[in-house]
Amino acid sequence: MTTTPDQHPDEATLDFLRSAFVPEWREPALGYEGVARWEAENRVTLPEPYRTFVTEISNGCSLGPAEDGGLQPLGWLPASWPDLGPRQPADPFPLEAAWPWEDDETVDPDDPRIDAVFTRGSVVLGSEDSQSFWLLLTAGSHRGEVWMVSDVGASPVPGAEAWGFAEWVQRWHSGESWWT
Repeated sequence: MTTTPDQHPDEATLDFLRSAFVPEWREPALGYEGVARWEAENRVTLPEPYRTFVTEISNGCSLGPAEDGGLQPLGWLPASWPDLGPRQPADPFPLEAAWPWEDDETVDPDDPRIDAVFTRGSVVLGSEDSQSFWLLLTAGSHRGEVWMVSDVGASPVPGAEAWGFAEWVQRWHSGESWWT
């Protein structure tokens, strides 16, 4: 369980995050008490700068990453999210590297490891195409990284050197492709 907050983001990062999300489309920030309550209920401390973003700037934004509905409010799930049981953001994310399970002949479609990828060690940032989901890892060795998970596998974004929340927003805001 991660209970110690990361270093507070610098003002330049916060200024960028404020500018990336149009105020008219932002959901109200949760404030320190709201975030602390969510963290206590879920036994995890959110990684920075996402923690400060939902505390001070916005708890989700309908105009922004991801493409299907924007940035989800903390703890919310896209309508197309598979029902695989309760979310466990404090449990370590189970992967150390990308896992394309559709290509793994040893994997059964009901493999519990797949469910664990969807339910453990992350918050859902949003949906890309109603079948692919952006996760911010909240626990485990890759805490603070953005990963994509879908019905065919999971991988850090954009590859072995995964982005954090600010880099993910930067890529969206720049209009560049996620994978170049």
